[in-house]
Amino acid sequence: MKLYDTLLIAELIVSVLLIIVVAMQPTKTSNAASAFTGGAEQLFGKQKARGFEAVLQRATVVLGTLFFALALALAYIAIN
Repeated sequence: MKLYDTLLIAELIVSVLLIIVVAMQPTKTSNAASAFTGGAEQLFGKQKARGFEAVLQRATVVLGTLFFALALALAYIAIN
Protein backbone atom coordinates (compact mmCIF):
# COMPACT_ATOMS: atom_id res chain seq x y z
CA MET A 1 0.00 0.00 0.00
CA LYS A 2 1.41 3.36 -1.01
CA LEU A 3 1.59 6.49 1.12
CA TYR A 4 -1.08 8.15 -1.00
CA ASP A 5 -3.52 5.29 -0.39
CA THR A 6 -2.87 5.37 3.35
CA LEU A 7 -3.45 9.12 3.53
CA LEU A 8 -6.59 8.77 1.43
CA ILE A 9 -8.03 6.17 3.82
CA ALA A 10 -7.11 8.39 6.78
CA GLU A 11 -8.84 11.35 5.07
CA LEU A 12 -11.97 9.26 4.58
CA ILE A 13 -12.03 8.17 8.23
CA VAL A 14 -11.42 11.72 9.49
CA SER A 15 -14.15 13.12 7.24
CA VAL A 16 -16.73 10.61 8.51
CA LEU A 17 -15.74 11.31 12.13
CA LEU A 18 -15.95 15.06 11.49
CA ILE A 19 -19.47 14.72 10.09
CA ILE A 20 -20.55 12.68 13.11
CA VAL A 21 -19.03 15.10 15.63
CA VAL A 22 -20.58 18.15 13.95
CA ALA A 23 -23.98 16.45 13.77
CA MET A 24 -23.83 15.61 17.49
CA GLN A 25 -23.33 19.22 18.56
CA PRO A 26 -26.37 20.97 20.05
CA THR A 27 -27.97 23.83 18.18
CA LYS A 28 -27.10 27.36 19.28
CA THR A 29 -30.34 29.17 18.39
CA SER A 30 -33.26 28.82 20.75
CA ASN A 31 -36.02 30.36 18.63
CA ALA A 32 -36.78 32.01 15.31
CA ALA A 33 -36.66 35.53 16.79
CA SER A 34 -32.88 35.35 17.10
CA ALA A 35 -32.65 35.37 13.31
CA PHE A 36 -34.22 38.83 13.23
CA THR A 37 -32.47 40.31 16.28
CA GLY A 38 -29.04 39.33 15.04
CA GLY A 39 -28.32 37.06 17.97
CA ALA A 40 -27.05 39.84 20.26
CA GLU A 41 -27.75 37.72 23.32
CA GLN A 42 -25.36 35.11 21.97
CA LEU A 43 -22.67 37.69 21.31
CA PHE A 44 -22.75 39.31 24.72
CA GLY A 45 -23.94 36.35 26.76
CA LYS A 46 -21.43 33.85 25.45
CA GLN A 47 -20.50 31.21 27.98
CA LYS A 48 -17.72 28.70 27.85
CA ALA A 49 -18.75 25.22 26.80
CA ARG A 50 -18.61 22.65 29.57
CA GLY A 51 -18.66 18.89 29.74
CA PHE A 52 -19.68 17.02 26.65
CA GLU A 53 -20.06 20.20 24.57
CA ALA A 54 -16.45 21.13 25.28
CA VAL A 55 -15.29 17.68 24.20
CA LEU A 56 -17.27 18.00 20.97
CA GLN A 57 -15.83 21.46 20.27
CA ARG A 58 -12.27 20.26 20.83
CA ALA A 59 -12.87 17.18 18.68
CA THR A 60 -14.26 19.38 15.90
CA VAL A 61 -11.18 21.62 15.96
CA VAL A 62 -8.77 18.68 16.01
CA LEU A 63 -10.57 16.75 13.28
CA GLY A 64 -10.96 19.87 11.13
CA THR A 65 -7.26 20.65 11.41
CA LEU A 66 -6.35 17.05 10.65
CA PHE A 67 -8.70 17.04 7.65
CA PHE A 68 -7.07 20.20 6.30
CA ALA A 69 -3.54 18.87 6.83
CA LEU A 70 -4.36 15.56 5.16
CA ALA A 71 -5.94 17.37 2.20
CA LEU A 72 -2.80 19.47 1.76
CA ALA A 73 -0.59 16.38 2.01
CA LEU A 74 -2.69 14.51 -0.55
CA ALA A 75 -2.56 17.46 -2.94
CA TYR A 76 1.21 17.74 -2.55
CA ILE A 77 1.72 14.03 -3.20
CA ALA A 78 -0.61 14.09 -6.20
CA ILE A 79 1.30 16.97 -7.80
CA ASN A 80 4.75 15.43 -7.29
